[in-house]
Formats: sequence, C-alpha cells, structure tokens
Amino acid sequence: MIKEVIVVEGRDDLEAVKRAVDAELIVTQGFSLSDEVLEQIKLAQQNKGVIIFTDPDHAGNLIRKQIKKNISGCKDAYLSQAQAIENDDIGIENAKPESIREALSKAKVSYQKQRKEFKKQNLIELGLLGAPGSKKLRKKLGQELGIGYANAKQFLNRLNNYGITRQELITALEKVTRGES
Repeated sequence: MIKEVIVVEGRDDLEAVKRAVDAELIVTQGFSLSDEVLEQIKLAQQNKGVIIFTDPDHAGNLIRKQIKKNISGCKDAYLSQAQAIENDDIGIENAKPESIREALSKAKVSYQKQRKEFKKQNLIELGLLGAPGSKKLRKKLGQELGIGYANAKQFLNRLNNYGITRQELITALEKVTRGES
C-alpha cells in the first residue's frame, strides 16, 4: 500500500489508480476545488503526505498549481500525454496500470527554497534548449526523471525544485539518448 494519499481529478481516474495500486485517494471533482476538498487534502498532507496525480493537460496543471498554492510539501507524479491518451481523450483513466505504478514510484516533492543547481546555459549545453529535437528530448527526459514534460523554463524550474542532481540528470540523459527509456 502506498503511504501517501493520492489526489486525482475524477472517478474514472480513481478507478484506474485503484486497479494499479493499493492506496487511499481523494477526488477533486475537476477544476473548481471546493474548500471542503482542499481541507481534506490539507489534513491528508499533515497526516500521511499527498501525491498530486492530475491529468497531463492544461486543466490538470491548473488543479496542481491550485493545490500547491494552498498546501505545501505535496509530492508530484506525472504521466506523459502519450501514456494517458485514448481516442483523443487525455486522462489518468486511460493509462495502463504499469504506467501509473511507474509514475507514482517517481513522485517527487518540490522544495520550498528554490535551488539554483541548474541554469539556462546547462539546458543549452545538454541539447535541451535551442537545439533540433530539444522538445522531444525534454519530453523523454521528463518521463525518465518522473518530472513530466515541460517547456524549457518550467523544465529548468522542475530540475531545481525537485532536487534532481547533476548525476541523476546525466544518467537519465544517457539512458534516453541510448533509447533505453
């Protein structure tokens, strides 16, 4: 059983996660988070910890931001859009159980005090910004590191905020460029 409480958007997401892992879940019921749901999440964070596992789309990112604005210390788990799509519908409910388990196993907490381990220049040097295929490489690397896809600015923030080390980044980059991911 997963120690933390997992926060998902809807009932179908809840069912998909329950098929993949044994865990306690909270359903946000979509974008407009009620005060009651935020209180449930806050209590869960205080008692067990929380993993935010929203859909890999704009609405999911907005829900994630709203939760993190109100409750600190939550972990983030990400699926790629490719892992969560079926018939043009993007959502956790479409993911395979093994993809859900992998995403949850890579959940990371965002640090309150921003680190400055990585800079824009590092992304350029590694081919993650401004190079042909950099978007595709960030997508693969984000999946490998468990931090999700992001544009270059957000990717840089995630590297710093999730405490990724240089060695972790280099190892993951070597793995995805060799096609092992």
